[in-house]
Amino acid sequence: MENKKEPIIIDGKLIASEVKKELAQEVVALLDEGKRPPHLVAVIVGEDGASQSYVASKEKQSKEVGFMSSVYRFPDTITEQELLKTIDFLNKDNEVDGFIVQLPLPKHINEQKIIESIDPRKDVDGFHPMNGGRLMYNMPCFVPATPFGIMTMLQRANIETVGKNCVVLGRSNIVGTPMSVLMSRNSANANCTVTLCHSKTKDLKEVCKRADILIIAIGKPEFLTEDMVKQGAVVIDVGIHRVEDKTKEKGYRIVGDVKFDEVAPKCSHITPVPGGVGMLTVVSLLQNTLKAYKHEIYPED
Repeated sequence: MENKKEPIIIDGKLIASEVKKELAQEVVALLDEGKRPPHLVAVIVGEDGASQSYVASKEKQSKEVGFMSSVYRFPDTITEQELLKTIDFLNKDNEVDGFIVQLPLPKHINEQKIIESIDPRKDVDGFHPMNGGRLMYNMPCFVPATPFGIMTMLQRANIETVGKNCVVLGRSNIVGTPMSVLMSRNSANANCTVTLCHSKTKDLKEVCKRADILIIAIGKPEFLTEDMVKQGAVVIDVGIHRVEDKTKEKGYRIVGDVKFDEVAPKCSHITPVPGGVGMLTVVSLLQNTLKAYKHEIYPED
């Protein structure tokens, strides 16, 4: 009988704490040189619970590594014009290195217009079309935080990627599409043959079963089941959902896009939810902010 190994759980919390230690050391060195710390700003509109908790985490972790952190909070009645004025102010403020406008925005505000109004040199979310285009052409750019975090996880967990079949489920501009580009790059931590799947993909189960590395960002709770994964696959779960559970004190439990208990026994490596990819998202934002501070992506004129 085949001896099945226990899957290695890729500990996002541990990797995030390692990266934060490195960032904190860089900030100490900057302060020792008499320089100011990097400054990250978040702009948040309305009272969306998930957005509020993400921005609170960003603020907390910024301070943990010695960054300056500011939050601009607006009611969901703010006009598009007022929001554009705030962005213009942040674009011109030399004391602000990077900023994010937390999505989603209220329906009366054009998200794309807001994203395009952000100075690409301060776009630490990596959502501006200039950064998206530079990513596509393998030029220096701000990589969106979640794909950046996944690449960090794969590298630090010593996942062999070269020549592997990688399947990405989900084609959003924030995760799936940039992830497919990054995994196909000609570099030591990529060089995969990538298949990008979506709602129109035929024989999805069969496509997934061929994957050595499976990255799922489809936004459906526990979508990936045991019969979609081959033995020994690496599974990276980007999803995060609250599912009703009367047995829990809060009345819900947190799950990902993967049916973890069922899928994990077949994997060589798997990320948990919570405690996986999400831990690296804010940290990647901090890494991008330090790059903006040092003008690594867009050198000063």
